[in-house]
Amino acid sequence: MNINKNRAYAASFVGVFLIYALIEILFQLNIFNRYIMSVLRLVTINVILAVSLNITVGNLGQINLGHAGFMSIGAYSFSLFLKSGLIPGMAGYFTALLIAGFSAYIVSFLIGLPALRLKGDYLAIVTLAFGEIIRVLIESFEFTGGAQGLSGIPKMQNFTIMYFIAALSVSLMYSVMTSRHGRAVLAIREDEIAAEASGIDVTKYKTFAFTLSAFFAGIAGGMYAANIGVIGARVFDYNRSFDILVMVVLGGLGSFTGAILSSTVLTIIPEMLRQFSDYRMIVYALVLIMMMIFRPVGLLGREEFSINSLLNFLKRKFERSSKNE
Repeated sequence: MNINKNRAYAASFVGVFLIYALIEILFQLNIFNRYIMSVLRLVTINVILAVSLNITVGNLGQINLGHAGFMSIGAYSFSLFLKSGLIPGMAGYFTALLIAGFSAYIVSFLIGLPALRLKGDYLAIVTLAFGEIIRVLIESFEFTGGAQGLSGIPKMQNFTIMYFIAALSVSLMYSVMTSRHGRAVLAIREDEIAAEASGIDVTKYKTFAFTLSAFFAGIAGGMYAANIGVIGARVFDYNRSFDILVMVVLGGLGSFTGAILSSTVLTIIPEMLRQFSDYRMIVYALVLIMMMIFRPVGLLGREEFSINSLLNFLKRKFERSSKNE
C-alpha cells in the first residue's frame, strides 16, 4: 500500500513538472504568447479558488455562496501590506500571501461558528449576505480606497511562482482532506447524525473545513491582486462567488481533479470566445446547460484521477502485448 502511495506521489510530482516544462517550452518557442500566459496565470488563481470551495461544498456538503468575500479579504489585506513597503521584494510577496490567508481564516472563523449551525438553503443565504456585507464595508472605508478601490499594487506576474504556489496549495488541501481529519469531514457530509453518534466533533470539523477553504481563498485573492495591480470591491460580488461554484459543480462535487479540470476549462473557454463577444456568453451558458443535462454529477462526479489506476492499466496492457508476442 505504501509502495503504491509513494509511486503515485512520485508520478504526480513528475506530472506537475512535465506540465510546467511543456508550457515553458511552448512559450520559449513563441507558440504561447504573452496573452496566453496571462490567461494561464488566471487559471492558477481559479484552480485554487475552485479546489478550496470544493472543500466546503463537495467534501463537507454545505453550500457557500460567499467565497468571493473571503477572496476580497485576502486581496485587500495583501494589497495594504504590500503597499506599506514593510518587507520589500519576494519576501514581502510571500509574507503578504500568508497575511491574506490568515486574514480570511480569522474572518471565516468568526462567521463560521454561528453560520454553520444552519444547513442547506439557510446557510447559502447567510454566506451570500456575508459576501455582500463585506463588499459594502470595503467600499465604505477610506483606507481601502472606497468605491474606487486600490491601485498601485506592486505586481507579480511570474507564471513559474504562481504555478507552483497553486500546485503546492492543491497538494496541501488534498493531503489534509485525505487524512483522518478529512475523513471526519466526509463522514459529516454522508450522515451528520451518525458521525456525531460515532464520536466526531461535528462543530469542530465543520469549522475546520470552512476556515481551511477560506484560508486558500484568501491566498488566491492575494495572487489576483498582485497579478492585476488594481482591485475594486465590485470584482468580488456574488457573481464571482457563483462563477467559482459553477466550476466546482461542473468538475464534480468532492473531486479535486474535477475542480482543477473544470476551473481550467471555464477560464480558457470565455477567453477563446472573446472575439465572438456578442455570443460567447450564450455559448458558455449552453455548454453548462448541456453538461447538467447529460452529466449532472459533473465531469468526474466524486471520482479522482488515479495515477495508480493509470499505471496499473498500462502495466496490464504491456503484459498482454508481451504474451501475444
